[in-house]
Amino acid sequence: MNPRFNILTHGLALTLRRLPAVLWTYAFNLTLALLFSISLHSSLAQITSHSLAAQRLIAGFDLGTLGNVLLKLGQTSAGTTSGSIAAAPLYLVLYFLLVPGTLVCYQTDTPARLSTLLQQGLLFFWRFVRLTLISFLAFAVVLGPLLALQSAFAAHVDRNAVGRFAFLHNVVSITLIGLVAAALRLYFDLVEVYTVQLSLQLRPDGSPDRRVRRAFAPAFRALRHSFLGIYATFVVLTLAGLSAVVITARIAMHSLAQPRIWPLFLLAQCGLFLMLFSRFWQRAAETTLALNHPIPTPVHYPTDPHPAGHPTSPFDAQLPPNPSTPDDHFPDPIPNPEPASPPLDQPDPGVFHHQPVPPPH
Repeated sequence: MNPRFNILTHGLALTLRRLPAVLWTYAFNLTLALLFSISLHSSLAQITSHSLAAQRLIAGFDLGTLGNVLLKLGQTSAGTTSGSIAAAPLYLVLYFLLVPGTLVCYQTDTPARLSTLLQQGLLFFWRFVRLTLISFLAFAVVLGPLLALQSAFAAHVDRNAVGRFAFLHNVVSITLIGLVAAALRLYFDLVEVYTVQLSLQLRPDGSPDRRVRRAFAPAFRALRHSFLGIYATFVVLTLAGLSAVVITARIAMHSLAQPRIWPLFLLAQCGLFLMLFSRFWQRAAETTLALNHPIPTPVHYPTDPHPAGHPTSPFDAQLPPNPSTPDDHFPDPIPNPEPASPPLDQPDPGVFHHQPVPPPH
C-alpha cells in the first residue's frame, strides 16, 4: 500500500526537486516573448521616434499619450498582429512537449533534464493534443451557456441597479463562472496526469498503455474522493500566482519614468516566474493526488499451455491445451492398485511353437 502524501507540501517538495523543468519552461517563454517583441519594438519606434509627444512617455509617462500610441499601433502595424498569431502555435508546441515530460519526471525518479523533457514530450505529443481538443469542447459545452446567462444577468443588473450594488452582483456572477472553469481545468489536469501514469503500465503484449480514454474514470474518482483538498489547493495557488503578477505590475507602474529600465524588467519577470512556479506547483499537487489514488496495476497470468522445460514450437502457442492428452509433468492422482508383472527374458518356446514330442525309441 502506497503511503499517503500531503497534497500541498509534497507538491512543493516535488516541484523543488524538479526545478529545472520550471527553469526550462521560463527560459523558452522568455525567448518567445523577446523574439516576437522585435516587431512590436520596430512598430513603436516608427510612431514615437519622430514625435515630440513621445517625451511625455519618457519623463512623466502620460497615460493619454500611451493610449494614442496604442490606438495608432492597432491601426497601422500588421506585423505585430502576424507576429502574435505566429507565437501561439510555437507556444502550444512547447506546451505539448514540456508538460508531458514534466509529468513523467514528477511520477518517476528521472531527473528533469532538457533531453528527457523533450523526449518524453514527443512520446505523449498527440495524446495531449487530443486531450486539449476534448477539453476545449468540454469548456465550450459547459461555459458557453453560463456565459450567456451571465450576459443576460449583467444586462438585467444594469437596467435595475447602479453603483457598487451592480458592481458586486457582476463580480459575484463572474466569480462563480471562474470557479466552475477552475473545476474543469483541474479535472482535465488530472486526466493528463493519469494518462502519464497509465503509460507507465504495460499491456499483456508488453507495450505501454496508450489508451487515453482509460484516464477519464480514475481522474473523476480521485477528484470526487479528495475534491475539497485538491480544489482548494488549486484555487489558492492560482490566486497566489495572479497576486504575484498584480503586485509586481503595480510596483512597476508606480516606478515608471525612471532613468533605468532594467530593475522594472527584473521585477516584472519575477512576478511572471512566480506565477509559472505556482502553475507547476499545481501540477505537482495533482501528481501527488494521483500517487495517493493510483490506477490498479492489472495482473496478467501466463497463457503458455506448456510448463517450463518442455520444448515448444511456434505453432503450439496458437493451439489451446488439450485436456485429453496426458501430461507426464503431473502424476496420476489414482495409482494402479495391482503390482506390475515382472518382465520375462524371452518367451517359452513350448507356448508359441506347438511341435509334437518325438516318441521314445
